[in-house]
Amino acid sequence: MKVLGLMIMGRFPLLLFLAFSSLQPICYAAADDVVFYDSFEESFDGRWIVSDKDDYKGAWKHSKSEGHDDYGLLVSEKARKYAIVKELDEPVSLKDGTTVLQFETRFQNGLECGGAYLKYLRPQDAGWKPKDFDNESPYSIMFGPDKCGLTNKVHFILKHKNPKNGEYVEHHLGNAPLVPSDKLTHVYTAILKTGSEVRILIDGEEKAKGKFLSAEDFDPPLIPAKTIPDPDDKKPEDWDDKAKIPDPSASKPGDWDEDAPMEIEDEEAVKPEGWLDNEPEEIDDPEASKPDDWDDEEDGEWEAPKIDNPKCATAPGCGEWKRPMKPNPAFKGRWYPPLIDNPNYNGTWKPRDIPNPKYFEVDKPDSAPIAAIGIEIWTMQDGILFDNILIAKNEKVAKSYRDTEWKPKFEVEKKKQKAEEQANGSGELEGFQKQVFDVLYKVADIPFLSKYKPQILDFIERAETQPNITVGLLVSIVVLILTVFFMLISGGKQQPIVEKKTEVAEASKDQGRTGEKEAEEEDNKETAGAPRRRRRDT
Repeated sequence: MKVLGLMIMGRFPLLLFLAFSSLQPICYAAADDVVFYDSFEESFDGRWIVSDKDDYKGAWKHSKSEGHDDYGLLVSEKARKYAIVKELDEPVSLKDGTTVLQFETRFQNGLECGGAYLKYLRPQDAGWKPKDFDNESPYSIMFGPDKCGLTNKVHFILKHKNPKNGEYVEHHLGNAPLVPSDKLTHVYTAILKTGSEVRILIDGEEKAKGKFLSAEDFDPPLIPAKTIPDPDDKKPEDWDDKAKIPDPSASKPGDWDEDAPMEIEDEEAVKPEGWLDNEPEEIDDPEASKPDDWDDEEDGEWEAPKIDNPKCATAPGCGEWKRPMKPNPAFKGRWYPPLIDNPNYNGTWKPRDIPNPKYFEVDKPDSAPIAAIGIEIWTMQDGILFDNILIAKNEKVAKSYRDTEWKPKFEVEKKKQKAEEQANGSGELEGFQKQVFDVLYKVADIPFLSKYKPQILDFIERAETQPNITVGLLVSIVVLILTVFFMLISGGKQQPIVEKKTEVAEASKDQGRTGEKEAEEEDNKETAGAPRRRRRDT
């Protein structure tokens, strides 16, 4: 019994220590691995410094997250520029071990055009003050969501120093994930492994990653190309890069009439029986009367508005009859000599390659340390809330904060969202549409569709703001993809055409859209030559 008692007493402190450690991961982490953390439970006044530059008029507020007792840093006004910064006690090196950047954002009013990214500033020049913070303040990393126009991504941008000339260059992670399109709180995590890779997590799930020194993962690559085209190399004056030339021995056939019109009157056409030659297509509205407040001197002579002539409704036509036009069988257009292979063809000219003066080799990235955290955005949205900003040296620390600070809020918001969707019966449809949009954003990134990416993103943007046209969107995208595919297998001789009469094109209100321009041009062609109707409002 005594031996057993000693064994229990000897092991008890170890068991107690293990139990205590497992119950308090954050306390343990705060002592060793947490470099910076702000929950914004207290006001940011005096801790974060708002820029006093003239451009930044947006008002920051210390506000509760909608539906929670949890506070955050709130973007409170629409269509404003915002800038705020927090200097760290000590700069954080990015050259050794692991560095984890994590923060929460919530688009409480949704997101159509705005950013919610953080800038991790490098040490500034002598004399710089936090109140001077603006878009020119140099940073080491920019990380976070951004969505507006053709942009829809969670940025990860690394500024890397060229060891040869000391120049800092922006390098964008190429496969950046999409921004969640809802009003829930999301947590964004970037895990940097020194000399190796970066992993991007959204809500704790890995969405993208890239190796710092891989030429495929960052744009532009951190390590420049060994050779570049010589900027001083010029194409020789006698260089002939025309693969085909007009046949100099060809001559226009004697019977080729370049002046023959494209269309001619159809001499065989006969005026339809019952055509009303003396009846106009439109007549004055007999029920219209001159308004009492009409002033002939100021408004001019009053004219009754026009209406369709009722006598023409049952007749084959009204007014002067003219023979319709038909294609001219003799039309050939302008003559051009046929093309033949150019005997002097030198091929496509390109400048010679020379060693790249900016080329270097490194074993791991050389990025400046993080000396401050800044939020510098221009957004058309209000209601953007930032919370739980963390810098740590251990990814387990970031997970512990996600589990304790973010996840409980997210679960509450998800339940509320689900209840609202069930109440209005839109849950299944909205879920389907979101999946469609997520897939289509990925489709837009397919290399062989790169030329048509703006058009695809244009359709998606319309559909996100007008959910009732999702089916029309799918039809348009499928038509485009199939057309491009058949172009590729047929040698690329056709131009892809998206059906103009899809619901997508009809529903859009954007007057600058390509699809609408095409539809308008088509309508103009169809109505060319038709009599223009004059109307005057009473």
